[in-house]
Amino acid sequence: MSIWKQDISLEALNAQLRNTLAETLDIRCEEVGDDYLKGSMVVDSRTHQPYGILHGGASVALAETLGSIAASLTCGEGLGCVGLEINANHIRKVESGRVYGTATPSHIGRTTQVWDIKICDEAGKTTCVSRITMAIIPRP
Repeated sequence: MSIWKQDISLEALNAQLRNTLAETLDIRCEEVGDDYLKGSMVVDSRTHQPYGILHGGASVALAETLGSIAASLTCGEGLGCVGLEINANHIRKVESGRVYGTATPSHIGRTTQVWDIKICDEAGKTTCVSRITMAIIPRP
């Protein structure tokens, strides 16, 4: 059974990313399952650090984007969410291509949510693991 409380289309999710940091970093929503959201991000000069590898902050931007979108999709009528805390462990370097993140819920509560985001390279090897905590708030 699906955890989502809103109708979801990849086209609508990706349209929300226009004119944001996500568009600059070529972050895309790729797949929505019953209890996960998958997305991807380019690894090129836009997301490199000075040594020519994926910048850890770019990985965090992908994780926060996916976790925030997923959390918002579980909110009921009149509710939204904002980030409280995010952390990341950078496991393996990536020099080019795309990385793929999957956000899955660890906790979906009335006032907070916790989402785990695992980021992998094109070969499926883990490059980063992240966790974001979201506060659920009334939407104006």
